[in-house]
Amino acid sequence: MNILEQIRQRAKANPKVIVLSEIQDERTLHAAQKISEEKIANVILVGNSKNAPKGILTIEPETSPRFEGFVEDFYERRKAKGITLEQARETIKDPLFFGNYLVKFGFAHGSVAGAVNSTANVLRAGLQVVGVAKGISVVSSYFLMSHNENAYIFSDCGVVPNPNSEQLSDIAFSASKNFELVVEQTPKVAFLSFSTKGSAKHSDVEKVCEALGIFQSKHPEILSDGELQFDAAFVPSVGKRKAPESKVAGEANVFIFPDLDSGNIAYKIAQRMGGAEAIGPIVQGLAKPCFDLSRGCSVEDIVNAVAICAIS
Repeated sequence: MNILEQIRQRAKANPKVIVLSEIQDERTLHAAQKISEEKIANVILVGNSKNAPKGILTIEPETSPRFEGFVEDFYERRKAKGITLEQARETIKDPLFFGNYLVKFGFAHGSVAGAVNSTANVLRAGLQVVGVAKGISVVSSYFLMSHNENAYIFSDCGVVPNPNSEQLSDIAFSASKNFELVVEQTPKVAFLSFSTKGSAKHSDVEKVCEALGIFQSKHPEILSDGELQFDAAFVPSVGKRKAPESKVAGEANVFIFPDLDSGNIAYKIAQRMGGAEAIGPIVQGLAKPCFDLSRGCSVEDIVNAVAICAIS
């Protein structure tokens, strides 16, 4: 059984309520039907109910008895930034924002969107409604990579272009906790670079070393090492040769990339040339699970995202 099958089985064992807020999208409607039929989660569709599949709870924001309460909460939290009550009302009419309010107040476990909306819109709704997790400085993302029956996490490959050392440390923490939660194995975190243990000198290498130092001071219980080149982090024989004292080299399963260029390029190479299955980008760092999809996603991608959201 591969990692996605395992995740779906775990989701079925304890079905959660997940919001899908892009009811105008045919893929979303087909995914909602499949999720419901396979009992992966209990779906709430948010939006105009005209095309919603029968038997799935559908909520139109303006007709909901919770609408005015959400508007008032949003206004109180955002009025210092100049928002008016009428602007708050218009914002909560947006299914993205209304759906995330269902998550914020515990009416749903999580939300999944992005088949129609841009990543910027999905993250804006998540940040303004649910907010950032306590102790985390940055919202980022990860890809769950499945290859030869093994699972890995690549992070960040979708959100933060050039994280500083503090942000890189927090990205690593979020990714390690998600690996533990989703894959149910012990994370071994590699901070990646074009240098291994001082083999090259550069300010970019220094950033990675600083990030590792911050991470290890905050989270000494999590196995981590750096700076490591990918081969040193992944291949046991290379790890032993390049970093013989490391407890992570050659055995890493959580790979932290120094910037978005390297992370995005790496996951696409692993997917397109290496044959790995890439699931994501999955948003991490928010106080509750509010996931983003690629606008090119398939029905199966939505189903998989919902299953991961349900166990997160």
